[in-house]
Amino acid sequence: MSVRKIRKSKRIAMVAHDNKKAALLEWAVYNRQALSTHELFATGTTGTLLESGLKQPVTKFMSGPLGGDQQVGSNIAEGNIDILIFFWDPMEAQPHDPDIKALLRLAVVWNIPVACDKATADFILTSPLMSQEYDCILPDYTNYVRRLSSSPVLPLPDEQPAAGLSFEEK
Repeated sequence: MSVRKIRKSKRIAMVAHDNKKAALLEWAVYNRQALSTHELFATGTTGTLLESGLKQPVTKFMSGPLGGDQQVGSNIAEGNIDILIFFWDPMEAQPHDPDIKALLRLAVVWNIPVACDKATADFILTSPLMSQEYDCILPDYTNYVRRLSSSPVLPLPDEQPAAGLSFEEK
């Protein structure tokens, strides 16, 4: 069993879709005092809004559609983010939906708390665990990795064109 110690001061990533930025900002300002004891990270415009509204430094990644969601996911995988607060808009498709799905998947893979709405964010922020160290049990993916590494490698397709096709220009 592998454990990652989450320190008393949490590293919280905050993300919001355009239609949810105002709700996240309102929530954060309401919880300004509680958030002031933690290190905040955010994507693009959300980070700028939070920094201004909270009067607290926020480490800013790129905008979500430009790679910010992937930057947050990378930091989760590297153990640099402890909590993800992601106010996403379930009523509007996003051009970067695959990135969003990947981000949420990484949060689950690495067993970090995730809030996708105000109610869940309230529960996480007011948990007694927010003000103390926490031993986060990391899932053991040894068998998964072993299974992948023992899978046969598929041969590359022939470099010959399919019947009736030619690479030559006519």
